[in-house]
Amino acid sequence: MVKKIIIVNKKELEKKKKEIIKEGNKEIHILSDFDRTITYGLDKTGKRTGTVISQLRSDPKYLGETYQKKAEELFAIYHPIEIDLNISREEKLQKMQEWWEKHFKLIIEAGFTKGLIKKVIDEKPIRFRKGTRDFLDYLDKRDIPILFLSAAPGDMLLEYLEKDNLLLSNIDVLSNLYEWNNNGRALRIKEPIITSVNKGEISLEKSRHYQELKKRRNIILLGDELEDSFMAKGVNYKTIIKIAFLNEKVEENLQKFKEEYDIILTGDQDFSYVNKLIKQIVK
Repeated sequence: MVKKIIIVNKKELEKKKKEIIKEGNKEIHILSDFDRTITYGLDKTGKRTGTVISQLRSDPKYLGETYQKKAEELFAIYHPIEIDLNISREEKLQKMQEWWEKHFKLIIEAGFTKGLIKKVIDEKPIRFRKGTRDFLDYLDKRDIPILFLSAAPGDMLLEYLEKDNLLLSNIDVLSNLYEWNNNGRALRIKEPIITSVNKGEISLEKSRHYQELKKRRNIILLGDELEDSFMAKGVNYKTIIKIAFLNEKVEENLQKFKEEYDIILTGDQDFSYVNKLIKQIVK
């Protein structure tokens, strides 16, 4: 039976914790994925939860049956590639770029509007992990910047945070944003497109906290996919602690997660362990 909390190398983790604590709060920032990291990975029935973008295809009333059908066809083609850990990262980068471009184009053609965002957020709430508010509040009160690096539509992600009163002053979101016309209809997606696998290639310069992040060279990283472990690839960091929520196919994926993460949380846990760790490190 797989443990719920897996520390890959206890001695190395303690060393990293001591280094970060020694340098203090002003050297720390948080780099986190959003879907199934801050939110639960499974619903109450054990079924995989929807991502922010999947809410749009969850009901044909939002963007129509044609959109829903084509979006589901794309999902059937590309999602198996996305979750297959035996496919090379180079091939995944290419295929995920194809998927995101095609899907975002579909969304625009179907008539995506700012008004529809409000409707979806009201009707399709997402479940933040228990303890998320404590996590965000604790860091906000200590002026620790949090950057959510996400492949989701950023306008929707921001609305979800706003609805739950979680869009605090220390939070920034680097995600896919649309350009809108005067009537609030989506015209095009802004480049570069962020996918589930290219986050390590995305420059953080567009973050409003970028100048502050550059100075904070100790990172606590949170993700739920193997590719999330590479989010800090382009950052000149000093010490990094990587935490994974491994929600599915635990035994199948565990070894590869151990190669990239310091801590692995299984069983779709809440934020209890993360909050305990944060309080040990951030004073």
